[in-house]
Parts: sequence; structure tokens; C-alpha cells
Amino acid sequence: MGSGPTVRAALLFALAAQSAGCGGKPQVRYQPGDRTAAPGQVEEWTFDKDEAGKPPAGAEVFGGTWEVRAEGDAPSPPHALCQTGKADYPAVRLGDRVYTDLTASVRFKPVSGEDDRAAGIIFRVQDGNNYYILRANALEDNVILFRYARGSRSTIKSGSAKVPSGQWQELKVEAEGNRLRGYLDGRLVVEATDDAYPAGGVGLWTKADSVTCFDDFRVTAK
Repeated sequence: MGSGPTVRAALLFALAAQSAGCGGKPQVRYQPGDRTAAPGQVEEWTFDKDEAGKPPAGAEVFGGTWEVRAEGDAPSPPHALCQTGKADYPAVRLGDRVYTDLTASVRFKPVSGEDDRAAGIIFRVQDGNNYYILRANALEDNVILFRYARGSRSTIKSGSAKVPSGQWQELKVEAEGNRLRGYLDGRLVVEATDDAYPAGGVGLWTKADSVTCFDDFRVTAK
């Protein structure tokens, strides 16, 4: 009937779309036994002792332009860490400790961005292509938990929240086992379970043309 190639092409397209939607199969590097952060241990980055014009000492940049710079209204003056470049998903890992359960919080200020105006915490980081994201967006007024697997992003859970531009706010994530919780300025916005990554590193994230500044990044191991 001449429909065989058309049907096969449609099936292949549907399978490809389904694969893209699920974000790919996570590549897991760290297991709970690889944890190097002891319960109760705290890491904090205020960026005030880091050299301006460069990423923080010991940072691993996965994408974008991350620079410490003076910000007059920084929550802990004089410096903040700002992402000013353009990439699909600018991200940076901070420190080399491996966490399982944790609480991570950061102060952030969405500065500008026409396509996106986002700020995020990445956690249980395996490498530059595999981690969780808790993201707030000032253009969309929402907070979303994402799984980032093999360089492809998929939504775990989203929630509505007012995210004003040009103002410092606090984003916080809690990870306990497979339970993930996201907060904006102390209010629980998203809560979900996911089993992709049991342990990993931490860092910060933006999207596309977002210019975003961060300060007072604090991570507590549980």
C-alpha cells in the first residue's frame, strides 16, 4: 500500500521524541559509599576572598562565563559570583566534596535575559552532563526540579512562585534519600521523589542568556 516507509519514519520520530523527553539515561559516577562530606559538615562560599574577574578558586566550569565581581548590594559584600555569558546551560561545580543527603541554599539576583532569567542550584553532580537542578525563573515565575542526564534536561516537578528581577532572593534545596524539596525565600514550592542520582557534588546554574548573580552559597551535609 506504500505506507510502510511512512509508518516506519513516524515510529522512529515518535521514539526519538520520547527519548528526548525523558532526558536520556543518567550516567551515575557516585554512590553513597563515595561520600566525602561528613554529616553536619558545612561548606560556604561568599566569594569575597576570591580574585575578581575569574571563577572562584577550585571551581569546575561546565559552561558559560562565571566571574567573581564587586556588587554594591551583595548580601555579603563586596563580591558576588555572576554568570554573564550565553550557553545552553551555564553551570559550575564548586568544591570537590561528594554529598548524599544535604541542604543547599544560595542568595541570587536575576539581572537580565531576554530568552531566560534563571538561577539554579545543581546537586548530586556526577559531571558536566549529569546532575539535579533546582531552578527559579524570573520570566516564568516558577521553581522547577529538573533531572539533567547525558546533557538533556527533563522536568521532575514544577511549582508557581513570584521571582522578581533585580532583587536578592534565597533558593534552597533539601535532598534526603530520593526525596527532593525546593524552597524560595523559605516557602516550599516543589516536592518530589527521584532515584537517578544518590550522591554527588554541588554547584550553580543558569540558562541561555541569563545574567544572574549569586552570593552566600551554603551546603550542609546530613
